[in-house]
Amino acid sequence: MSVQKAADAPLGARDWGVLLVLCGAIFLEGIDVAMLNVALPAIRADLGLSTGSLQWVMSAYVLGYGGFMLVGGRAADLFGRRRMFVFWLAVFLVFSGLGGFATEGWMLVTARFVTGVAAAFMTPAGLSVITTGFEEGPRRDKALLFYSGTAAGGFSIGLVVGGLLASVDWRWVFFAPVVLSVLILVAALAFVPRSPRPDRTGQSLDLAGGLTITAAIVLLVLGVERAGHTSLAWTLGTFGAGLTALAVFIAVERRATAPLVRLGIFRSGALVRANASALLFAAGFFGFQFLVVLYLQELRGWSTVETSFAMIVIGIDAILSPVLVPRLVARFGNPRLILAGLVLAALSYALFLPVGADWTYLVMLPSLLLLGVAFALAYGPLTIVATEGVVEEEQGLAGGLLYTSFQFGAALGLSAAATVNVAATASDAPAALLDGYRAALWVPLAAALLAALIAAFGVRSRRPAGSRATGTGERPADDRAAELPTAY
Repeated sequence: MSVQKAADAPLGARDWGVLLVLCGAIFLEGIDVAMLNVALPAIRADLGLSTGSLQWVMSAYVLGYGGFMLVGGRAADLFGRRRMFVFWLAVFLVFSGLGGFATEGWMLVTARFVTGVAAAFMTPAGLSVITTGFEEGPRRDKALLFYSGTAAGGFSIGLVVGGLLASVDWRWVFFAPVVLSVLILVAALAFVPRSPRPDRTGQSLDLAGGLTITAAIVLLVLGVERAGHTSLAWTLGTFGAGLTALAVFIAVERRATAPLVRLGIFRSGALVRANASALLFAAGFFGFQFLVVLYLQELRGWSTVETSFAMIVIGIDAILSPVLVPRLVARFGNPRLILAGLVLAALSYALFLPVGADWTYLVMLPSLLLLGVAFALAYGPLTIVATEGVVEEEQGLAGGLLYTSFQFGAALGLSAAATVNVAATASDAPAALLDGYRAALWVPLAAALLAALIAAFGVRSRRPAGSRATGTGERPADDRAAELPTAY
């Protein structure tokens, strides 16, 4: 069979088995985060946590996930993708369950941090299994779009399931993922194929690079996460320390014989634009959801379950991503879909700007539906572009970069939206609350518009036939010194 025919061949039973396992893992990660979001009030009431301690329950996961993502991606390349995926899935299982037994705040925070670290190793390993196991072309595109739709579905379904479980006992929010993790772990051992041990001749895990980039990301994410809860001096000091660690990391990588992050990978304009767009898209997406939840629960008095069901319409992307988006990608290409998704996201946020104190759900529905469509159009194609054309031995790194961008963007968007909301809210009166929401809604709108501007630079004429493998501007494996035109 020719290379082109192999790339266009439909997915077989074994392919679907592998894909369903990996989709189960990303679904697990999404549902885990979403369920905890809606269970926080119940956790606070039962454990008697302060606002600061409750914030750390969320921040601990974000710090572990964002801080170790690049190390996790590189570890998958060096030590084996299946090995890293299975091992860290088991760690995720154990510490998710331990969170359900927590009787003190520090126990829960510790469990969430380790769970975040496990996700940081598991997620890029799973993504790289797809990008190395499916030939670049329609087969990989279909797999990645199915994968991204599952991730979105996990978050949307988790909002509802989390609300229902928390209404019974918040501990089930931690125990339920354990059951799903066991099933995925057994399936992974059966379906995910073993691969030859990676050739690590002349290569090792760059510990100096790993320590400095982890310190940099943790400090930067911590600065973002705590910006609305601490003094300006503390925030500036944290950011300064993070930027210093980042500068040290770059210096280390320039001199390392086997760097954690080969800096030359950033010569790909497509990869840089995809990651920048992903960061801003996540900032807008999560910031907007945060504000809508506050509006529905604080101002309108909706229950957790009512809010969850209201938001689930965004989960339409879980249907559109695997069903409709592959056809659109084939017809219009990833760059145009990314731009369209970002423009729709901006429109969604703009429609919600004049939110009123008595809006009916039907008035809110267009914004929520548009956001679901926007996510479907942008998320999967961003994943494709961020990994397309990257040599196989760096697929874990490419996945780690992408998910780091998403995670840092989510933290940035949530913090910025919360900070503006607090600053613009003069009192607890309904009118003041409404003023705060309206002011903060400009944050996701600005992020989406900036992301669309960046994406617009990637919309160019279609590539000539046969140029797909190097169309992202990533240097080919046999000549990394060559520079090729970018398509995004």
